[in-house]
Amino acid sequence: MPFHKKQPPVERLQKILAQAGIASRRKAEEMIKNGRVILNGKKAKLGDKANPNFDKIQIDGQLLQHAEEIRYIRLNKPRGYITALSDDRGRPVVSDLINSISERIYPVGRLDYDSEGVLLLTNDGTLAHQLTHPSYKVPRTYEVKVKGNPKSELLRQLELGIKLDDGIAQALHVERIRPTPGGHSWIEIVLTEGRNREVKRMFDAIRHPVLRLKRTKYANLHVDDLKPGEFRNLSVNELKALRSYIVEIDT
Repeated sequence: MPFHKKQPPVERLQKILAQAGIASRRKAEEMIKNGRVILNGKKAKLGDKANPNFDKIQIDGQLLQHAEEIRYIRLNKPRGYITALSDDRGRPVVSDLINSISERIYPVGRLDYDSEGVLLLTNDGTLAHQLTHPSYKVPRTYEVKVKGNPKSELLRQLELGIKLDDGIAQALHVERIRPTPGGHSWIEIVLTEGRNREVKRMFDAIRHPVLRLKRTKYANLHVDDLKPGEFRNLSVNELKALRSYIVEIDT
């Protein structure tokens, strides 16, 4: 019986670049078309496949390092951490919480320094791009403690759309959860965009500033089982459910 040597698995070149965090898959296709990608010493073309662990891939003359294991982590980000891998002011960063992970993974989206809750980190560049692109409308759910007790018509205005300095922001859902001692309120708000400080700016616009903010869900991901600072690998079912939130847009 003849022996057939098992061939290493290959992927389309644009997928490899996207998974390495170089660019989105579309941008990677443009890079290939523009002659910026060299595969084993020859100018790459669309349709080329490779294995990054065996083939030599260069982008603008820089060698693509061997692919790392693709990791998906959900972290319960505490307050007092920057959503970044480093900080020029020396403040704590979320990478401090995952230093046991050897792969270089990146936060998807952001939570402010004084915000807390679920944060996804991965080195899957394609998925990260899809989850943060506004066209995919991935829901983010927040519980927000705001100053005072907003009237129902003001909360309704957040669903209808509120004018900010960078355009109209519109919540998918807003619901009053409970009052708090001191005359303040907890509000649940669901958004499908990830603009900078969007939740805080929306409540500033109705004159009920945010006192505390926690992201309770990112698509299907939550941190109900995690203490602040703890993280877990996504299960196969969690990853499958997360991908189901991504609605393909026309290419």
